Amino acid sequence: MSAATFSSTCFLKGSELKVSNLKKKYGNCKLRVGGSTALSTKRLQISNSKQEKQVRVALLGASGYTGAEIIRLLANHPYFGITVMTADRNAGKSMDSVFPHFITQEDLPVLVSTSDADFSDVDAVFCCLPHGTTQEIIKGLPKGLKIVDLSADFRLQDISEYEQWYGQPHRAPDLQEEAVYGLTEILREEIKSARLVANPGCYPTSIQLPLVPLIKANLIEHKNIIIDAKSGVSGAGRGAKVANLYTELTEGIMSYGVTKHRHVPEIEQGLSNAAHSKVTISFTPHLMPMSRGMQSSIYVEMASGVTTEDLYQQLKVSYQDEEFVKLLEKGVVPRTHDVRGSNYCYMNVFPDRIPGRAIIISVIDNLVKGASGQALQNLNIMMGFPENTGLGYLPLFP
Repeated sequence: MSAATFSSTCFLKGSELKVSNLKKKYGNCKLRVGGSTALSTKRLQISNSKQEKQVRVALLGASGYTGAEIIRLLANHPYFGITVMTADRNAGKSMDSVFPHFITQEDLPVLVSTSDADFSDVDAVFCCLPHGTTQEIIKGLPKGLKIVDLSADFRLQDISEYEQWYGQPHRAPDLQEEAVYGLTEILREEIKSARLVANPGCYPTSIQLPLVPLIKANLIEHKNIIIDAKSGVSGAGRGAKVANLYTELTEGIMSYGVTKHRHVPEIEQGLSNAAHSKVTISFTPHLMPMSRGMQSSIYVEMASGVTTEDLYQQLKVSYQDEEFVKLLEKGVVPRTHDVRGSNYCYMNVFPDRIPGRAIIISVIDNLVKGASGQALQNLNIMMGFPENTGLGYLPLFP
């Protein structure tokens, strides 16, 4: 981050305190104090020349949870600035009227409908629109834009599989051939040169990060993979639904999408690519009475002669240099509390009581590493910036 130089003059009772050339990053300042040290402040003057952001960003679908999370993360990003925000049902409104916690973000543009958006002052796009609506919109965007799509519209490489699981034909097959799947730690090199990145789903992120290295190393069998996954309610989106009402969800657990959740083909695609053969999983997701967070409990059969220590060491080697994926100390159980609000994925491996099997537990924040945080990580890479830029948030606890 470039140092922003500013000067201030603070007049205290009977004295003047001058701070000049104070640099935010380097802390290089000169202090001259004279007269009384009384702390009754008469006047505080601060002048700050705001630096123009290098990358102009459009945010499509800003009024959903993932869009709001993008705004939160970009608030402290030194290079990315939002110049266009769309929200068709809230067009003409300010962002703080939709999400009051953004009242301090006075530089955000007014929301417009997607059809009225002007992309002439835009370098990159975060697309947070619902699946089924994104393909036509992205197809109509200027060709020079870098795009990260958070919907499911470009995640599946086989467009016939997309039609099977999403119930409609793919409307941009040419773009699908161009799209790069954005599981950052696994496909970083491909993302660097991509124009269009399909950001992974939340469940697939939490599941593929531990399993892909183990499959590539031939440490686990490709059969009998069982995944029990649980998500905070924000994973179901912001739309008003009876099933998501407080009284429907609180003090209980609800399984949904049993045998037919749309993340299944995405997970199987990633695992099959790693295995170079078809991998089929048993996957059941659940909604938990919490706003955000995700845990995937994964039950695997180890290859002949392999131990849980082998699995642990492979994950340790795979992620030892990764900032956002952390293998915990042996025996430590990952908790969603410990990654809340952050871009981290915590994981660990445990021996099952059944010989030859192991249990892997992986946790993420479904809105950050499972969506907007990974999207920002990907766009950082696409634009040539350090991938952790704007993502240095510690987990929020308690």
